[in-house]
Amino acid sequence: MESKQLLTSEQLFTWGLRVYWEDTDAGGIVFYANYLKFFERARTEWLRALGFEQQRMKQEQDAMFVVGSTSVRYLSPSRLDDCLQITVEPRELGRVSMTLFQQARRGEQLLAEGEIRIGCVSPATLKPVRIPAAIVAALSKSP
Repeated sequence: MESKQLLTSEQLFTWGLRVYWEDTDAGGIVFYANYLKFFERARTEWLRALGFEQQRMKQEQDAMFVVGSTSVRYLSPSRLDDCLQITVEPRELGRVSMTLFQQARRGEQLLAEGEIRIGCVSPATLKPVRIPAAIVAALSKSP
C-alpha cells in the first residue's frame, strides 16, 4: 500500500468561473456532471499557478494525471450567469497519487463538494509513475 503524506489546509486555491448556457440542463440549472468539469478546470489552473503545465509535464517528464475516483455531494443548484468560486485543497500526497478536496460556491453558499483522487501515469503505457519531484516539493512546502 502506498504511504501518504497529509497536507495542510493552508494550501487552498480558488478559481472563479461564470455559468454559461451550455452548462445548464433543460430545467435551467447547472447539469450535475458539469461540476466535475468545473473541478477539472480548477485543478488545471491550480497546477498552472504552482508552475506546472500539464502538456509540458506530459512532453518533458513523460507523466500525466488521470482521475482514479470521485465522490461528489450536490447541495444547492446553480443557474445561468452565476459567478462561482471553485476551490482545490490538496489533502494527501503519495508517490503516485494524491487526494484533493474541492468545493463549488456562489458567494458564501456551498453548492457542491467532492473528493477527487488523481494518479500519475505514463502517457504511453497508462501505468503508474512517480509524481514529478518538483510537484511533490511544491506541495510539501509549508505556506
